[in-house]
Amino acid sequence: MRIYLVGYMASGKSVLGKILAGKLEYGFVDIDSLFEEQYKISIFDFFEKYGESPFRKIEQEILHRTNQLTDTVIATGGGTPCFFDNMEFINQSGISVYLEWEIPMLLERLYKIRKRRPLLSNLGPGQLKKFVGEHIRQRSYYYQQAQHTVDGMNPDVDTLAGWIRERSHAG
Repeated sequence: MRIYLVGYMASGKSVLGKILAGKLEYGFVDIDSLFEEQYKISIFDFFEKYGESPFRKIEQEILHRTNQLTDTVIATGGGTPCFFDNMEFINQSGISVYLEWEIPMLLERLYKIRKRRPLLSNLGPGQLKKFVGEHIRQRSYYYQQAQHTVDGMNPDVDTLAGWIRERSHAG
């Protein structure tokens, strides 16, 4: 079984993914880390040098390779579900879980780490708020196609793991 975690950047997909994988006794992979390991370049630097479009195509290829994994929790990038057929692929390949956040709380997290995020690195507080608000409105269409939604600010990992176990035994 593959569990795909989706949600906006800095929503905690990697942190929750590692915890969830431990509870389920599954492996864990992070799409962004797989990209950086394979291409030996940070996503930030790749965006700066080549732009978003080539990144999204490579990201899709990496996502599609996760179909070979078994019993793995997969943290997707914030934009992964929003391009090509990625969300459809995710839902056909495993269980999808959306880590949903209230925008003001997410903004606090993003402001602190924005310099490491290619889409946010040059934004001040007002610009960040406007950009993130619009971005989440655009992306929420894809995130909401997930099979399950959890409160990203206070995820109950034990309940989520139980829900996943029920689903995996039912399938």
